[in-house]
Amino acid sequence: MEMKGKIRRCKSLVVAGLLVFAIQFAHASEAARVSGSYQVVGKTGLGPQTRVQLQIHLINHGPRELHIQRLTLWDFSHPEKGGTQACAIVVHAGASADTTQVFTIPHAEYELWSRGTRPRLVLEVQSPGGRTTSEVVRLDRTSTGKGN
Repeated sequence: MEMKGKIRRCKSLVVAGLLVFAIQFAHASEAARVSGSYQVVGKTGLGPQTRVQLQIHLINHGPRELHIQRLTLWDFSHPEKGGTQACAIVVHAGASADTTQVFTIPHAEYELWSRGTRPRLVLEVQSPGGRTTSEVVRLDRTSTGKGN
């Protein structure tokens, strides 16, 4: 009986160890592959809409370069037509890239940014095999630019 108890305890320790390892691995794989920041460099009111010119700084933390085909600001329930921009941006592995893009968004969303809400940018990324995936980046605000 004593030997069976030791084997059960040993199995329990192995299972617990595997569980801890799996949780750590899951957290590591959840780490953002891309991070970014933005600065408003221009703003034009268009009634209920606002046209914003954003300088965006993207950092690729992953092991492969990213080929970004489209950027979408997606903080509202449905992205507006002007909230998506086609682009051709390459961000090399372990490097960063800057781009300036113009988006037309609901004025209410811009007001939320002014109060500290971080905009969500969806990147449409094309893999070397031609498959398209999406990366979501919460942008941090950088130093105050003109038009804020």
